[in-house]
Amino acid sequence: MRHGMLFRWSLKRTVLTLLVPVLALIGAIEFWTTYRTAVDAANSAYDRSLFGAIKAIDANISTESGGVAVELPYTMLEFFELTAAGQVHFYVSTEDGLTGVGSPDLPLPPVALKSRVPYFYDAEYFGDKVRIGAYARKLDKPVGASANMQQRIVIKVAETLTSRSEFIDKLVWQAARRDIVFLLAAGGLLALVLNLTIQPLVRLRDEVSSRSPLDLTPIDAASVPVDVRPLVEAINLHMARTQQIMDARGRFVDDASHQLRTPLATLRTQLDYALREIDPDNVKQALGAISRQLDDATHRTNQMLSLARADAAEVTISTVDLQSLAEQVAREMVLPAREKQIDLAFDAPEKPLPVLGDAGLLREAALNLLHNAIRFAPERGHVSIRLGQSCGNAWFAVTDDGPGIPLDQLPRMGERFFRARNTTLGGSGLGLAIARAVVEQCGGKLVIANVATGTGCVATLYLQLATVENRQAIERIALLQS
Repeated sequence: MRHGMLFRWSLKRTVLTLLVPVLALIGAIEFWTTYRTAVDAANSAYDRSLFGAIKAIDANISTESGGVAVELPYTMLEFFELTAAGQVHFYVSTEDGLTGVGSPDLPLPPVALKSRVPYFYDAEYFGDKVRIGAYARKLDKPVGASANMQQRIVIKVAETLTSRSEFIDKLVWQAARRDIVFLLAAGGLLALVLNLTIQPLVRLRDEVSSRSPLDLTPIDAASVPVDVRPLVEAINLHMARTQQIMDARGRFVDDASHQLRTPLATLRTQLDYALREIDPDNVKQALGAISRQLDDATHRTNQMLSLARADAAEVTISTVDLQSLAEQVAREMVLPAREKQIDLAFDAPEKPLPVLGDAGLLREAALNLLHNAIRFAPERGHVSIRLGQSCGNAWFAVTDDGPGIPLDQLPRMGERFFRARNTTLGGSGLGLAIARAVVEQCGGKLVIANVATGTGCVATLYLQLATVENRQAIERIALLQS
């Protein structure tokens, strides 16, 4: 339960760690956008009032006297100062600055003015930040020395930013409070949605943890969200593999108990007989029988252990020289063949025959096939080992001149503990099963058949040649199985 909680909170923390900074960044962008919007809105509103003051002054400008005369609209300017909550300054002059009325030291606009197009800009005047509106138009009647030239009158009106700044701050803080509420609500909804999203994982955890150790039935993938189904399918695959391993171990324990119980009981009986017997000849015969029974039990045990290793071994696919491996196996079986005076023939190409497989497991398979052939071949019989290649595969064939196999039982050869009905020798029926399990793990196959003419059996291992294409295919299969 504790591990589940750690995983769940770790997942939440990961999501929140990723999303909270994103929400914070979005909030910062929203705040900056709101601030710029508030500034633009305030400037638009206050600049219209500023332009209204400019137009009022412009309407009261006269050049009839040969100079510039301005009749100031004091009532309007007082109202404008009240609205701006600060001081208002103005300056009216010709463009050359020779004739002017008002505050001549107001900052100049940073760009050239266009006629009848107002221009607004921020500046500083006597230590106060001000907003200035500038406006230029052509004079109907020039004044001064330039009476014969076309002149423009320039009007500048400045206001301090007290009221404007208060208005902007009010808008910004209203928007900030709204954004904070929005972010808090979004964070709460995110936590709620994340908790609801994780609930299927919590139920999956509870379902798996409540199972008994032996319950490996698949989890219903339809009961979980689509995004979690790959995880459930992987768990089901893992449980299926575990079930196969448990079944294989169970079969091995059952087979081992069945195969060893009888030899051990026989040994017990023979040993009791030898202990009771007084005649030295009878004791010697009993000890000989015990020795043979021990050899048979040892052989069966070794075969079952080999089969267990073949089932559980981690196969390492590499390039194996089948020709060299066959020579090694043939040399190991020379002495058993000589004991039965069997003619052991070896027919293989002189050049290497590279195949894909596990060297140790392939040697185990080849030894079992050759041991099986020598065992069932008659005294002074013949056993041959042949190697070759065709259609992208290499083959290792072992042929004996034994009794062969009934045709109706050929398909079952290679099953565990299966022995043909015409077999008179003892055994466990594991030799061919080991060879089949090994070669299939290496990506090949085992084919068992009777010889075409006469009596006997031929067991053939087919393996993939170590070509680039086959090597890549084996690597893909190993990757999928892992």
